Amino acid sequence: WYANCPGLKVVVPSNPYDAKGLLKSAIIDPDPVIFMESEQMYGDKGHVPEEEYYIPIGVADIKRLGSDVTLVSFGKMVKVVMAAADLLANEGISAEVIDLRSVRPIDYDTVINSVKKTNRMVFIEESWPLGSIATEVTFKVQKDAFDYLDAPIIRITSADVPLPYASTLIQEALPNAERVIKAVKEVLYLNK
Repeated sequence: WYANCPGLKVVVPSNPYDAKGLLKSAIIDPDPVIFMESEQMYGDKGHVPEEEYYIPIGVADIKRLGSDVTLVSFGKMVKVVMAAADLLANEGISAEVIDLRSVRPIDYDTVINSVKKTNRMVFIEESWPLGSIATEVTFKVQKDAFDYLDAPIIRITSADVPLPYASTLIQEALPNAERVIKAVKEVLYLNK
């Protein structure tokens, strides 16, 4: 919702290192910045240097290099994507993982350059499908890199329902590694 507002910058870190660097950049930015964080990630551990460092807002991070498919995500879903990429690697499938880190502005160039290399893309996010960041990014990729695509882009989002309370239904509603793997095999034409 916030990323739809002109003039706002919206950052969504996926790990403690990025959280500190993006927060420092948000504080010194002359424009209003909304820092989105998931309370489910408050217990996450990771290397965070004590010295000053800044991560530029609007610059995506390639978390894993790959050659077969581009997986794009942000926030806590990056953990799901990385788990799926590890499982895919065990099957000999090389997935490039891109963490957007900010959803306004969006680093389209990093995504498009990756798609030009892999020729396939799956976008994973926790939002509902209508009006999602995935919708915007996949539109931009098909507009600017259509000739490089060897398969239709797949978006993995939450189910288009209010989030249920039962844990078994939550598992069904949210993106997970199994859904990512299935989508990757679909864009690689391995699901037959």
